[in-house]
Amino acid sequence: MKNIKSKTIVFITGAFVTHHGWSNWQSFFEKHGFTCFAPPWKYKDANPEVLRKLDPYNNDIKDLRLAELHDYFEDYILALPEKPIIIGHSTGGLIVQVLLQKGLAEAGIAIHSVPPIGVLSFKWSFLKSLWGPLGLFSTVDKTFLMSVKQWQYSFTNGLLYDEQLKAYDQNVVPESKRLIRDCLSSAAKVDFKSPHAPLLFIAGSTDHIMPASLNYSNYKKYKHTGSVTDFKEFEGKNHYVLGLPSWKDEAEYTLDWIHKLS
Repeated sequence: MKNIKSKTIVFITGAFVTHHGWSNWQSFFEKHGFTCFAPPWKYKDANPEVLRKLDPYNNDIKDLRLAELHDYFEDYILALPEKPIIIGHSTGGLIVQVLLQKGLAEAGIAIHSVPPIGVLSFKWSFLKSLWGPLGLFSTVDKTFLMSVKQWQYSFTNGLLYDEQLKAYDQNVVPESKRLIRDCLSSAAKVDFKSPHAPLLFIAGSTDHIMPASLNYSNYKKYKHTGSVTDFKEFEGKNHYVLGLPSWKDEAEYTLDWIHKLS
């Protein structure tokens, strides 16, 4: 196994939220000598308040597809001076797994990750959280904007109401229903038997939308014995893990994991 030598990190955000949620992580890793990038998703390089005001029937976000997003981040990474470490949250964690399969990263960290196709959960919290975003009985020609109530259940469960509202205002953006449905398609396919760069899964015990058990099932799918695949579950962490006051728990664990493999 090749050691991790890269000093470049690319952070990949998930669906429903702005890329600005990586600010703490970016500052943390820059202080430890890494060059960090947190690019927005395609069509989402604007303030969340501005994006929420877009006409849901007339904007580019509604047509965004998962494969298009793979290509977007692949092009971004290939333009960098060195192969990076990639760290992704939620849908960003799925993108990390796909990009690792393509040999585009020195290592990957998937935080509370959406799983590739073939890894499912039948937990009620998972099904309830995704029913609205999938919009199975609604048009895909309209973006999905998570309501405050959905945000409270799927992302910020356990926080005080005022904290939930503040987090909503600072983070929530419209999403493509097409892209969410693509997470259940061949665009989300990973070959679990293939060799890959070191990969760490981080999960949270109170995550409703991406339960820890689902992340563990994803981790156990990887079968290549010559590749490093690790798993860590943190107690009391919901899906808003990047914005919690305890965000440094996961950041420090990730840094230690990178150093052990360097």
